[in-house]
Amino acid sequence: MPLTPLVDATYRTAYRVAYRLMKTYWKVRQPTTHGALVAVWHGRRILLVKNSYVPYWSLPGGYLHRGETGAQAAARELAEEVGVKVDPSQLRPSVDIRHPWEGKQDHVEIFELELDHEPTVMADRREVVEAGFYFEERALELNLFPPIRAHIEERRRHRS
Repeated sequence: MPLTPLVDATYRTAYRVAYRLMKTYWKVRQPTTHGALVAVWHGRRILLVKNSYVPYWSLPGGYLHRGETGAQAAARELAEEVGVKVDPSQLRPSVDIRHPWEGKQDHVEIFELELDHEPTVMADRREVVEAGFYFEERALELNLFPPIRAHIEERRRHRS
């Protein structure tokens, strides 16, 4: 029996445990966090990811490393999470908000990337268990991280 499914399951468990510990820390310390996400668009379809440790859909992204800009973090996370490599200069700022979330003050930047072709995306089956392109209407039916819902709705309003 190959070890990969067992290793992947172990990673998913570790991510869930670590996330629960982080949520406890956030509740106690109430820190300010800074994350960057990238909305990859192909026409009216958006790339969404389902992480193994949260109940909602998101965009590829994560927290900034020391000295990184939001665009650099978004590009790094896009490559790490789904294998799509882009230069940070290709990303256009779309959303920059601060909101309370899970016990912390969450600073979220969303960058947009418009592509003429749909790239091949690969979920690692550890942190990201699903990744794919969804039409806006279908995406809005999913349980989305709130800033992403606002981003999609705003984009639809601008097109109308």
